[in-house]
Amino acid sequence: MTAFASVNGSDETLTWAWEIRSVNGRGLDIRTRIADGFDGLEAVVRKDIGAACKRGTITVGLKVKRGAVARGARLNPDALERALDAVRDTTKAADMETAPLDVAAILALPGVFTMQDAEQDDLSGVIPQVQKDLSTAIDSFCAARAAEGGALHSILTDQVQDIARLCAAAADVLEARRDHAAETFRANVARVLDNTDGVDDSRIAQELALIAVKADVAEELDRLGAHVDAAHALLAEDGPIGRKFDFLTQEFNREANTLCSKANFTELTAIGLDLKTVIDQMREQVQNVE
Repeated sequence: MTAFASVNGSDETLTWAWEIRSVNGRGLDIRTRIADGFDGLEAVVRKDIGAACKRGTITVGLKVKRGAVARGARLNPDALERALDAVRDTTKAADMETAPLDVAAILALPGVFTMQDAEQDDLSGVIPQVQKDLSTAIDSFCAARAAEGGALHSILTDQVQDIARLCAAAADVLEARRDHAAETFRANVARVLDNTDGVDDSRIAQELALIAVKADVAEELDRLGAHVDAAHALLAEDGPIGRKFDFLTQEFNREANTLCSKANFTELTAIGLDLKTVIDQMREQVQNVE
């Protein structure tokens, strides 16, 4: 089931953004992209998403941006000592008396003073707020999925009703189909009799019974009706139904295929093809159901 949610937060030194998105998936696949320093939240993400969702490929991302970090000058003792040694060595080599040191000049020498970033804040203080925003993002994400689920419920209900209507239409044409089959059979038998000395009546009866058994679609229509009832029952449940409904669409499709293969009657074949179309459309929608 596709959905998206995002929540932003900040404090004096950081800004952060949670993003949760999902696409269809047969099972639950949780993927995380957590900013450095917040790796400990990955276990929380997996636990909370796993409790809220049962199906879909769900990606959870946390982006963190640090504010401007204070910079300050730091004295480098090693560089200062090297600078003083250089002054002393130069004075000695030139056989000069040591002149008063120009402190400002020495401190201005490269490396004596360096600019360093101030210590970054301890993240432990901000993690509870970041985790709280994760809960808010999950709630928003689940609300988006629920809204889509409501729309899907209406679509699937209409499709199940279409299947029920087509099954009723198939039952209505069975009598016309029987008359057509009998007429066709009589014509075939007459053609055979015209070209033979005679045909055993019992053999004709056996063949007629065999044709009737092979052509009977009452069982397929009964099973389709049972599947319609099962679909309505699933749609009335509160919990996850995606996997069950996915299996049920396979059963719908199996019966529709058998109906088409046994139809041997234009009107019934047309109904069977319409059934397959609705079932295929329903199967596509079911992939979005948790």
